Amino acid sequence: MQISIVIPLLNEEESLPELMAWIDRVMTEHSFSYEVWMVDDGSTDNSWKVIEELQSNYPVLKAIKFRRNYGKSAALNTAFEQVNGDVVFTMDADLQDSPEELPEMYRMIIEDGFDLVSGWKKKRYDPLSKTIPTKLYNYMTTKMSGIKLHDMNCGLKAYKNSVVKNIEVYGEMHRYIPVIAKWAGFKNIGEKVVQHQARKYGTTKFGLSRFINGPLDLASIMFVGKFGKRPMHFFGAVGILFTLIGLGILSYLTLIKFMYGVGDIDDRPLFFFGILMLILGVQLFIAGFLAELITRNATDRNNYRIEKII
Repeated sequence: MQISIVIPLLNEEESLPELMAWIDRVMTEHSFSYEVWMVDDGSTDNSWKVIEELQSNYPVLKAIKFRRNYGKSAALNTAFEQVNGDVVFTMDADLQDSPEELPEMYRMIIEDGFDLVSGWKKKRYDPLSKTIPTKLYNYMTTKMSGIKLHDMNCGLKAYKNSVVKNIEVYGEMHRYIPVIAKWAGFKNIGEKVVQHQARKYGTTKFGLSRFINGPLDLASIMFVGKFGKRPMHFFGAVGILFTLIGLGILSYLTLIKFMYGVGDIDDRPLFFFGILMLILGVQLFIAGFLAELITRNATDRNNYRIEKII
């Protein structure tokens, strides 16, 4: 099978028939063999009923229904386990992503050799309350991850099948799938300008929690990706640094007391700062030691992704 299309959705009953007809038309025009996986993430409207009705007209449509709302990451990860296409696409169900972009993104994966192609909605039809935070988020993510994408969180993306089979998306990590893919060894990441449609039905699922959760998720991915199998390299290094700073401060205060006969040093703010650095350094070193013990006893401690063996 050439193409798998994954569509997570929440309360999108109005847009689903039009979206499915649009996808089928594009796939038929280009003679692609394909499947569509819709994941109903705990919708409270008639989305699932609409999906059941669509399935009678489109045998390529397959669907998963969650008992409650688990989030977009859970929907994507569950569908990624099921897909069979050589190229896997993700797109939103609100008709803001155009299926017309799929053939060219498919070509970029198959012919140009990209592991992942992310859409870039260069011209957006979103309010400023969404576009301005998105620009800041993309700038910060690019600086921290080194991946130069203009629209990291674009729902329209194309992946090699091997990419989605070798990554795990959880929590709210769907925003950072390119970063997760990079840490999994898939570094050939491209970008394509795509058309952004104005929302036709329903309401946006964008919430204020994204301002808090986004940076925290990025920090988590960066830390786990770099130090997940060697936590002592992080905690130990910082712990040793803090310990040396604390010892240096206390040694300096002790030296000037005996050499210059100054008064008590335990009433100086610098003395308490040195004690604080010493305590923090020891605690961080112990935290790294404990994390190392946990990592070494983990069942997947030697679980490495192998691409080829000859």
